[in-house]
Amino acid sequence: MKTLKNYHWNKALLILALFIGITIQAQTQNQIIPLWDKIPGEIKASDYKENESITDGKVQSTSLVTIPTLSVFLPAQSKPNQAAVLIFPGGGYQHLAIDKEGTKVAQWFNSLGIAAFVVKYRLPSDKIMKNKNIGPLQDAQEAVRYVRQNAAKFNIDPTKIGIMGFSAGGHLASTLSTHYDDKVYEASKISARPDFSLLIYPVISMQNDITHKGSQVSLLGNKPSSELLDSFSNEKRVTAQTPPTFLVHATDDTVVLPENSINFYLALKKNAVPAELHIYEKGGHGFGLGVKDTSKFWTRDCEEWLRTHGYLL
Repeated sequence: MKTLKNYHWNKALLILALFIGITIQAQTQNQIIPLWDKIPGEIKASDYKENESITDGKVQSTSLVTIPTLSVFLPAQSKPNQAAVLIFPGGGYQHLAIDKEGTKVAQWFNSLGIAAFVVKYRLPSDKIMKNKNIGPLQDAQEAVRYVRQNAAKFNIDPTKIGIMGFSAGGHLASTLSTHYDDKVYEASKISARPDFSLLIYPVISMQNDITHKGSQVSLLGNKPSSELLDSFSNEKRVTAQTPPTFLVHATDDTVVLPENSINFYLALKKNAVPAELHIYEKGGHGFGLGVKDTSKFWTRDCEEWLRTHGYLL
């Protein structure tokens, strides 16, 4: 009788433990974390309010971001010392394609056993920033510092924190990869350097002959100085310390020319940084996880790159 009672008691404890574990996992999974207690260089503007585009109850894109956040996505089977990727959606520094280049990508990473964080970063604006050139970079640096500081909480290896950026989000990701040590706010001593970088049809350069003009104007203004153009042309900022990088582009991309990825790859190669570049014949621009032609295979190639570099458990 006593054994039977112990059995039922132990079973009840096990069910309770499982329930608590699932509840904690769900709470963490649904977390949306504000990046800042006090946003550096902030200008208050009451008429500048976030604008979300919603379809079927799901946020597709957002603009006029004032409160940058991290949305947490953890694998169903969370393992100790897993890798993590912070995702920067694109949108020409005008809006964020938060679903196609954020949420869906995070879910794909989760299917590989990688923790993911969608970064809703501030878009450059003189209305809400004292210096709009560095506003997105401030958010990007702080996002990496936050995840690294809280790595144990999310079962993340602090030496396996990567970033992924699409289009203008790729510019921000490549800026972070090459400007992670820039002092753009009063930061903690935690490193903002990503351990690896995944750049998907990225804007890399601000040089007039190959840049995406909309991204250039949004970030640097209508008449940027040559110094500013050079500083944010990230192919010119690569060093031996730039993180290993995986790049994807399509030959027929007429929005963001593939020369952006090619020139960044050549700079990485020159500095002996591990790099892999995939230029697909067709795909155009903005194909997200891949919707047509040869671009639909980039996720397979990316998965193999992650496995080769030890980021898949």
